[in-house]
Order: sequence, then structure tokens, then C-alpha cells
Amino acid sequence: NSCMNIAQFFIERRVVTLVLTLVMLGAGSMAYQDLSRLEDPEFTIKDALVITQYPGASAAEVEEEVSDRLEKAVQGMGQLKRVVSRSDRGMSTLTVTVKDKYDKSTLPQVWDELRRKVGDAQGELPPGAGTSMVVDEYGDVYGIFFAVTGDGYSYAEIKQVVDMLRRELLLVQDVGKIDTFGERTEAVYVELNRDRMSQLGIPPDAIINELQQKNLVANAGRVRVGSEFITLNPTGELKSVEQFGALLFSSPGSEQIYLRDIANVQRGYVEPQNSLIRYDGKPAIGLGISTVSGGNVVAMGEALKQRRVELMPQVPLGIEFGRVSIQSDAVDTAIKGCVLSLLQAGASVMVVLRFVMGLRSGRLSGCVLRLTSA
Repeated sequence: NSCMNIAQFFIERRVVTLVLTLVMLGAGSMAYQDLSRLEDPEFTIKDALVITQYPGASAAEVEEEVSDRLEKAVQGMGQLKRVVSRSDRGMSTLTVTVKDKYDKSTLPQVWDELRRKVGDAQGELPPGAGTSMVVDEYGDVYGIFFAVTGDGYSYAEIKQVVDMLRRELLLVQDVGKIDTFGERTEAVYVELNRDRMSQLGIPPDAIINELQQKNLVANAGRVRVGSEFITLNPTGELKSVEQFGALLFSSPGSEQIYLRDIANVQRGYVEPQNSLIRYDGKPAIGLGISTVSGGNVVAMGEALKQRRVELMPQVPLGIEFGRVSIQSDAVDTAIKGCVLSLLQAGASVMVVLRFVMGLRSGRLSGCVLRLTSA
């Protein structure tokens, strides 16, 4: 009976050891699959910029009328470590640094309070100053970046494809944010014929004031129809270049003049362009795709490839996608290389242990090594 009890004890111990080993292997495999996969580690930047345009103002005027007032508003926050301002001609830039004790989970609340403080200070800025912009997103890394080009296509046609891609790809697994680069701002240019205006006696201010009154959103009120109220939506918005040219102006002689008779009205883009992207010498629009916090860039890359293939029937023939950076491929190659090196090292150690410690001890040590590696 004693021998049977001892044998049963050792059998039960081996079973428990086997079960625990399998549980640890399963837990290790699950943890490995859930690990975030990025080429660069995530990091939190505790700086934010407050940028305010003040066109036409000198550096001294920017400092006195914009930077100092924003500094006073921001310095009331207890979370700040320091505030550094820079005043250039036509622009004020404040660099706001938060104390080290705040991490990525608490920083969004700090930036929200910073935006409220800056927003409250807008009423104290001079009339010519623009709205202050708070920039706090520096930690985003674009795991995938590609350029969209199209021979024979206009910029507007390429942008239409880019907008469709951005809207659809935002729904892909692990995609956090998509930013576009190299976009151009559309504008309507009104080039006045000063000789013609002088002959008719129409001052340039009259045209400027009239244009400033167009396309403004106004509340036209509501009208009661039976038991319901219907909101009135005024018409008369300018929706094309031709409608701009058809605007009527009165000359001092009470003569009605079309804008197209005294000015050249055309549609174009704001010049000079703020940013320009070229791929293989062709004008392009860039798409930068970043991964969500703790996401898997490899899974995101595979999902994006599959989704892009599904969207190809909606892309006109001739629109091409230039690969600038595909981080998922680099990360996948690095992971496969690391796993292969680990397996090779484990196999080499097991072979050496078997020769040095014997078959039984070497096999046991090799299993323990593989378990701890997993």
C-alpha cells in the first residue's frame, strides 16, 4: 500500500506539473498574440503649441497685444511647468510644458483646460488677430504613408479619390487617425479692372463690401403652418463662378453693372501653396495612417491591404498609389527574424545540454528553457 501511495503521489505530481505547463504555455501564447506591434515604442510628449496669426503686426506688437495676453491667461493653470513665448512678425507661438507627473491618461484633460483658457482669452485679442490654435498631437507615428497620383487627372479629381479613401479606411481595424498632406485650398479670384472702374466711378470698397455680405449664414426664422413650425431657409447663395460674375453693382449714374464687366472672375487655388508633395516627379496628395494606442500595426497593414483591394473598383483607371513607408512589412519581418533566432538558440542549447547533462536531464532542461522563453 505504501508503494502504491508513493507511485500515485508521483503520478499526480506529474499530472499537475503537466497541466500547469500547458496553462503557462497557453497564457504565454495568448499574451504574445495580444502584444502591440510597432516599429517605434509609444511615447508621450508633454508640450503643446498655441499659435496665433496677427497679419501685418510687427514682432513688438505681436508680443504686447497677443503673446503677453495669452501668457497671462495660460499661467493660471496649476498643471503647467513652464510657458515660453516667441513673437515673430505676424505670428505668436507659445510653447506650454506640463509637469512630469501627468501621463497619457491625464494629459487630455489638461489640454482641454488649456483650450478653454485660450478660448476665453480670444475676446482680449486685437480685432486683426486670428483665432488661436492649440496643437498637442506630436506622439502620432504614421505607420503607413503613401502618395496618390494620377496622370491626366486634375487636382480636384485626385482629391475626390483621396477623400473617399480617407472615409473608408478610417473604419479599418486598428486605424487611429488618417491625415492628408499636400492639399491645396480652393479660392475664387476677383481681379478688378481699375481703368473700367474709374470710368464708371465705382470704388473698390463697394465691391469688397458686397462680396463680404455674400454666403453668410443667417437665421430667417420660422413660419407656422397648421400645428407645425417650418424653418425658413433663405436662398441666393453663390455656388459657382458664373454666379459671382452675375453680381450687380450700381454706378453713381444709377446704372447696373455686372461684376464680370469690371473684373476677371476665375476659380483657382491659393498661391503660394503651403505644402507640396511630389512622387516620382508627379504632384501627389499624401495619406498618413497612424495606429491606435496599443494597436497592432501588422494586423492594421494586412487589413488595409485587403480593404484597398476591395475599393479598387471605385478608383478611376490611372490613379496610382505610391508606397512611401509601410511599417507593417518592416515590423513583420523583424518579428519573424526574432522568433527564428529564438528557436535556433533554443535548439542549440538543447543539443548542447543533451551532450553535457545526458539525454534525460538535457531534455528536461530544454523543455524548461522553451517554457520560460514562451
